[in-house]
Amino acid sequence: MKTLPALFFSLFFISGSYAESGEDYFNEGIEAYDKEEFTEACELFRKACDSGNADGCSNLGVMYKNGQGIKQDYFKAVELYEKACSGGNAKGCFNLGFMYINGYGVKADIEKALNLFGQACEMKEQAGCQAYADLKKNLGQ
Repeated sequence: MKTLPALFFSLFFISGSYAESGEDYFNEGIEAYDKEEFTEACELFRKACDSGNADGCSNLGVMYKNGQGIKQDYFKAVELYEKACSGGNAKGCFNLGFMYINGYGVKADIEKALNLFGQACEMKEQAGCQAYADLKKNLGQ
């Protein structure tokens, strides 16, 4: 009978120490965003990003770029897109390329944008492939 209380304590301790993962925060952020609860979505995407979730970083970057639920800040958006892109998020790379081609929060840099669109394309982001092809064509390459 001594093992039963020990087992109960172990299960209680494990369930009591549960912490949400970056993916959980991200999914909750999507739900909040879909309900147009933008301030809540920002906070959840921030928690996801801080937990290492690149999708959360990318979505938070979009919210900063658009000023949804938070004051618009292109510099912060660029920082978040960089984090998302380096974390393997294709949309983060594409969005960062968009910022570079337009000079939002960074000095405009066509070559950097081309590189970022190429990275997004390599990660199977169709918009990245299209932007890469269009930019190459416009540059006459």
